[in-house]
Amino acid sequence: MILWFTIVQIAVAVAAGVFCLVAGLAGRRPSDFSVGALALVELLLIGQVVVAIVAPLAGNPPTGDLLEYWVYLVSAVLLPIGAVLWALMERSRWSTVVLGVAALAIAVMLWRMQAIWTVQLA
Repeated sequence: MILWFTIVQIAVAVAAGVFCLVAGLAGRRPSDFSVGALALVELLLIGQVVVAIVAPLAGNPPTGDLLEYWVYLVSAVLLPIGAVLWALMERSRWSTVVLGVAALAIAVMLWRMQAIWTVQLA
């Protein structure tokens, strides 16, 4: 269940990142759609927080470094908020690129969080 949820999150973050990067490199300012794409990533990250709290209570604790997991999770939650606020204030094509980079960085963090949760680290 956690694996599928994380895969969906990664897919949405990558799709949002590619959309925002292409729009930014094409010279488009951040549209409501690109800002909304990051808002969707943020909603999924809030779901990840709920899963991270509920899963150990259901007997599925993370097998890796818990501190590293929570640092990634907090960073992944704060990054889109900062990127969206900056894009709304800046409204330039470069802020759209920043939205894309933020979404792709979140995808990488989510994959690492999945590895920490499910793979025994040496």
